Amino acid sequence: MIIDILDNADLYADLNPRFPAAFAFLRRPDLAELPTGRHDLEDGLYAMIAKGPGRKVEDALIETHDQYIDLAYTIGGTDRIGWKARRDLGPAVEAPDPRGDVAFYRDAPTHWSEVGPGMIAIYFPQDAHMPFISEEELHKIVVKIRV
Repeated sequence: MIIDILDNADLYADLNPRFPAAFAFLRRPDLAELPTGRHDLEDGLYAMIAKGPGRKVEDALIETHDQYIDLAYTIGGTDRIGWKARRDLGPAVEAPDPRGDVAFYRDAPTHWSEVGPGMIAIYFPQDAHMPFISEEELHKIVVKIRV
């Protein structure tokens, strides 16, 4: 897991060959005006733009991904994202769907991070995370980066 500001993103560019393109997308001057939904960027790289009310912890499950890294960027609101080491998770609550690349768990996060406007949060396959926890409206982007 990495928590930082977008201005420092280039420090992490060498961690994955698709990171530079992901960071360039997040620096678009029209980013806040893009419509919600999926935006395909290149092979192995797409962005999901979401706007809406945050969730309550009791209404969320912690999740993991096998094939993609989640690069979350907050435009508006503050996303409180829970984290737990994947190796410490109990069993998944439903069979993972390899097409969706997500598995859910009832485990509680062991760490919380406040990710506000201009901040990035990067979750690798070894990082279980519980995003979109907030009492306010959120506007955020999750760039999905194939490993």
